Amino acid sequence: QVQLVESGGGLVLPGGSRRLSCAASGSILSIYNMVWYRQAPGKQRELVAAINIGGQTNYADSVNGRFAISRDSAKNTVYLQMNSLKPEDTAVYYCNADILPSLGTRFNYWGQGTQVTVSP
Repeated sequence: QVQLVESGGGLVLPGGSRRLSCAASGSILSIYNMVWYRQAPGKQRELVAAINIGGQTNYADSVNGRFAISRDSAKNTVYLQMNSLKPEDTAVYYCNADILPSLGTRFNYWGQGTQVTVSP
């Protein structure tokens, strides 16, 4: 029953901004770590940003200072605010979360991915 639904991807001009959202739905008891990954064509998937249940954050060096991850516990949603976007930020962005369902055990869930393209 638990699902992660992402939104906010699209075409962005270099230097522009974009805000990604990832909402968890279903019968959820707790959400622990929430993480954004990305994967560019022909490249390995990499961690972009992470936030734990207490709100502590970590960022990849390549996005540190430009991106900001946040979460809204009431909405079971994690966000990724992307500023000063560069062409090298072009990738499919994936949401990942450790979730304890109301009925079940803690499990790692993935969103479907959303395409972000930074191009003139």
